[in-house]
Amino acid sequence: MVSRGTSRPAGAEQRLVELGIKLPAPPEPFGTYAEAVQTGSLLFLTGMLPTEGRAAKFTGRVGAELDVEAGRMAAHLAALNGLAVARQHLGSLDKVTRIVRLGVSVATSGDGRELPKVADGASDLLQDVFGKEKNPCRLVYGVASLPLGTPVELEIIFEVAT
Repeated sequence: MVSRGTSRPAGAEQRLVELGIKLPAPPEPFGTYAEAVQTGSLLFLTGMLPTEGRAAKFTGRVGAELDVEAGRMAAHLAALNGLAVARQHLGSLDKVTRIVRLGVSVATSGDGRELPKVADGASDLLQDVFGKEKNPCRLVYGVASLPLGTPVELEIIFEVAT
């Protein structure tokens, strides 16, 4: 995408506007930990869950109580929460120079063949906001359970301008 009136690619904040995405309020910790920690040019986010306010929006395991599409929606919401936390910490998502890593834990009933499709719910949003050139490496794995009974938890590491 290109910003109007310029030849520079649109920044992440402009892409959010163009996509009609309004980030939620950043989630508050559910325990004793920091939501984001920056060391040098790396910003590490705590496990991002598909929550709204203080409650899980999605609960259950993919392949049991939830289908793949519900898992994708949960991953998308968790990524929105991650963007909200990153913006709160950085002041602007335009400071992100690269998404280094996206780790996706998926609570599953045991058959992990569809897990990459679930993870794409987060990956697609991040690519839409930051552009394909900033796509991260990704690790997706199935687990027996996640905090609050959610189906997805994301780990996101950003490289940021210092």
